[in-house]
Amino acid sequence: MINILLEGYTIDAPWLYDELKNHIKPHHRVAIVAFSFRDRTASNLEEWNAVYGKNGRFYDSIVNPLLFYGIKEENITFINYFADTKKSARAKVESADIIYFLGGLPDKMYERIKEFELQEALMRHDKIVMGYSAGAVIQLSEYHLSPDKDYPEFSYFEGLPYLDDFYLEVHYTGEAEQDRSIERVLKERGKTVYATILHEGAILVENGKIKLLGKVNTYNK
Repeated sequence: MINILLEGYTIDAPWLYDELKNHIKPHHRVAIVAFSFRDRTASNLEEWNAVYGKNGRFYDSIVNPLLFYGIKEENITFINYFADTKKSARAKVESADIIYFLGGLPDKMYERIKEFELQEALMRHDKIVMGYSAGAVIQLSEYHLSPDKDYPEFSYFEGLPYLDDFYLEVHYTGEAEQDRSIERVLKERGKTVYATILHEGAILVENGKIKLLGKVNTYNK
C-alpha cells in the first residue's frame, strides 16, 4: 500500500512528479472524497457543484494535475455528499485504484465519512491513498491541529488508521504557534513529528517505509 501526504494539489510540480510518476499510472481510476468542505461553503447540491462540479471553482485545479499523469478524466470521480448514497459512495471507493482526500476541514470530512459508513471500505483499500492538507492528516490514526482561523485551540482528532507511527504538522512556516504544537505532541505522544514546509514538502509511505519529498523537517523527542 502507498500513502501520499501532500501540502497541496499541485502534484504535477517537477519535484513531486519525478517521484510520484513511479506510482500514479495512466490506467488508474481515482475516487476523490470531497467531504472536507465548510458548511458555509456548501450547504446544498448547487453550492457543492459550484465548488467541485465540472465547472466548479476547484475542479480544474484538482483534476488537471491528475491528467498530467495520463489518467483519463472519465476515470476520475468525485464522491458527492449531496448526490451520492451510501451504496454509490462505497462503489466508487471499491472500484478505485487511488483514493484522494481533499483539503479543508479534516474533522468534518471524518464525520461525513462515518455518516456514509465508508470507514470499512476505505480501510480495505490497499492500493494508493493520497491527500493534501486535511486530506493528509486524515490518513493518520490520530492527528493534531495547531491553532488557526478554523481551529482556535490545539486539539487531537481521530483519523483513519492507515498510519500510526508519526504525527504531521502541515503548512509549516516556522511560526511560534506551530513550534509549540510540535513540542506538545513530542511531549504528550512521544512520536516523530514531520513538518511539511508550506507548498514545498510531502511524505510518501510505501508499505511502511517512509520517504520525505521536497522540504520536510523531522522532530524527535
